[in-house]
Amino acid sequence: MGELPLLVVGWLYTIVSTAALLVGAYLVAGLHLQGEAERAQLAARALEDALLFGIWLLGLAGGIGVLLLEPWSRGLLEFFCWVLAVLTLQSAYKRLRAAGAAQRRALALSLALFVLPILAVCGATIYTLRGDEAMRLLARG
Repeated sequence: MGELPLLVVGWLYTIVSTAALLVGAYLVAGLHLQGEAERAQLAARALEDALLFGIWLLGLAGGIGVLLLEPWSRGLLEFFCWVLAVLTLQSAYKRLRAAGAAQRRALALSLALFVLPILAVCGATIYTLRGDEAMRLLARG
């Protein structure tokens, strides 16, 4: 029973990170094929996109590591969760600041419906990874 929460965490982050990487690659490829203006936009955002791909690769590696019960996966996945939480909050704050006063309330509600579950999953993951059972299972390596 002690291994079940780790399996859920491992599969969750492996699947979600893989999906994010595939969607991101699809979007970048699609924009690249659109035309010169879109390629210029991609070039201007190349560093940011590369960092996002790197962050999602950390989530993928951490998820796979948890599934394999590797000791290094705990720190890696916890780091990924902290980064994801901070980036999610930063993005929400940026969108709220850019919105007009009339749209802020509706936008805040929609962002809350998006942001709060992400923060909850990240918090639950960190809690699970810091639990005694996870520490014991991931220390075997």
